[in-house]
Amino acid sequence: MARDRAPISKQSRREGYALHNKAHKIIMRKPSPPGQAQNRRYRGNPSQFSIQLREKQKVKRLYGLLERQFRRLMEEAGKTRGKSGEVLLQLLERRLDNVVYRAGFAGSRRASRQLVSHGHFSVNGQRVTIPSLRVAKGDVVAATARSLKTEFFQHHGELVSDVEQPPISWLSVNKSKFEVKVTGEPQREDAEQGINEQLIVEYYSR
Repeated sequence: MARDRAPISKQSRREGYALHNKAHKIIMRKPSPPGQAQNRRYRGNPSQFSIQLREKQKVKRLYGLLERQFRRLMEEAGKTRGKSGEVLLQLLERRLDNVVYRAGFAGSRRASRQLVSHGHFSVNGQRVTIPSLRVAKGDVVAATARSLKTEFFQHHGELVSDVEQPPISWLSVNKSKFEVKVTGEPQREDAEQGINEQLIVEYYSR
């Protein structure tokens, strides 16, 4: 499966946004985009198109999608009732890899995607390996019985001790059982802060 494997630190500097929990310090230390050529390019005021593009790239990289995947979600959001930008964020939040991350079972979305791809989680008792699987109200996501015996889950507290997710209104998490129940639909305030989804809508509306 194709995947953007560029270092998350460079991606964060490029977007001027912490795409990983540990990227805040990197951005504070090196706030400019990576590469001298990039720094020269960013002198002066950016165009409206550039602002829209960077916002799209930021959100796409934040949730770990490639362009084709992201465009398809935007097209689906445009056909769904409601504000297209908010619907897009709701669809992103409902991805299985994001749910695993939001529950605090992984230190990053990249890590949660790997856990799901390797079959460590089930949905309603059925083992799944598709990170993009979309959960719905009533679904129960849980680590498989076999996975609970692995070193990662046995020492989970030590491995992700520096990651603490705030309470999510639409998820009910049981950390001791590595289980999370979807109790509702994600709202706009449940998505990442610092996102201007309207810029993304404008980018794809050109």
